[in-house]
Amino acid sequence: MSVSLPAEPHPAPPPGAAIVLAAGRGKRMRPLTDHTPKPLLTVRGQPLMQWPMEALWRGGFRCLVVNTAWLGPQIAEHFADWPTRHPGGSLRFSHEGDDFGRALETAGGIVRALPLLGEVFWVLAGDVYAPDFVFNADALARFAASDALAHLWLVPNPAHNPLGDFGLAPDGRALNLPKDAASAAPRYTYSTIGLYRHALFEAPWCDIPPGNPEGVAAPLAPLLRRAMDAGRVSAELFTGDWTDVGTPERLAALNAG
Repeated sequence: MSVSLPAEPHPAPPPGAAIVLAAGRGKRMRPLTDHTPKPLLTVRGQPLMQWPMEALWRGGFRCLVVNTAWLGPQIAEHFADWPTRHPGGSLRFSHEGDDFGRALETAGGIVRALPLLGEVFWVLAGDVYAPDFVFNADALARFAASDALAHLWLVPNPAHNPLGDFGLAPDGRALNLPKDAASAAPRYTYSTIGLYRHALFEAPWCDIPPGNPEGVAAPLAPLLRRAMDAGRVSAELFTGDWTDVGTPERLAALNAG
């Protein structure tokens, strides 16, 4: 079944439901994204966002949510037969473009979709190519048993983000380190793949009202940094194939490889 928020009442999603973030405009990918949403651009034979969707399915995670804004109807139409091709699965939509006329950024979009996600869930970007990543039930169980509000997969810094995003302590805590070249501690780039707890999107970490009825647009990084400062975010390093498909050149390189 495919629905948009606000949704009819439905059973609570199982642990490990996932939201695939697909609402962005993809300005750096223009003109390719003028008529095609970035997550539907083809990478090695299938839409970019389908790579993690299929990986989630292989990992046993059947409940998927996609948020949309720019050219969102194209995404919903493309995946209209997803439940038919994946028996027992569900695909739901949070259409920010229809509801508010714009994307709500990462935190705003997640809060809007929280009623479809449950207590512990995956978050991943629909414009990142990571074909080696395995969505693992054991990782979900470890996270659910911890007191962390989020668990992030970090990657070695690509050329376009040389200073990275976050640090990684020996005990597995993610660190909110100063972002400057003089910092002695190593920093890594957030892969955009993570496990999250519902509580991160409530007070005191987040001040957006439940369900985001007013369509507040807000980034995710400030919430993560607050939780890191409290020692409530864990992380690990992922060294598999990973590309942030942020420019036409990166897309072309993937398809030429």
